[in-house]
Amino acid sequence: MSERTLIGADERTDDELLAAHVAGDPNAFGLLFARHRNRMWAIALKTMRDPEEAADALQEAMIAAFRRAGSFRGESKVTTWLHRVVVNACLDRIRRNKVRKAYPLPEDPDRMSELAGSTRTDEVERHDLRQSLNAALGQLNTDQRTALLLIDVEGYSVEEAATVLGCAPGTVKSRCARGRARLARLLVHLREDE
Repeated sequence: MSERTLIGADERTDDELLAAHVAGDPNAFGLLFARHRNRMWAIALKTMRDPEEAADALQEAMIAAFRRAGSFRGESKVTTWLHRVVVNACLDRIRRNKVRKAYPLPEDPDRMSELAGSTRTDEVERHDLRQSLNAALGQLNTDQRTALLLIDVEGYSVEEAATVLGCAPGTVKSRCARGRARLARLLVHLREDE
């Protein structure tokens, strides 16, 4: 039940491309990666919050996916599996580096305002809001931040996020609830300013 996405003249589904890669097609994995690279990059960047670290994590993830493609069981979409590989590579890198620096998320003022519960439109206020939100996100633990990014920013369902993170849907809900509650406390000054 994979979606058909065109890359050049290739109309194979994600499942077909992955199967072709496992069968030895030298171009299949490259086509699959090209098809989904922007979304995987966005996930890596939002998780790592540092472009260099995100690039390294994405590279590690793609090498892992390339090598382990034969172990894909087909119990989820290929894209869900790829996203999980990316998230796992990012989390492994974070654990290895033990670094929790705050870097800004890619600019999306409309989504940032929505996440913060604000309808401000002035650019200066948006900039301040974005800085406050990024600082607050930086204070969340990695599990909560990743769950919130997948659900609230990337638009995954709880079930899809659970598959990507390799945990139960209830765990994702709990992480999101705790993360949102902590964000609310950290961003209470924004409501007071209104």
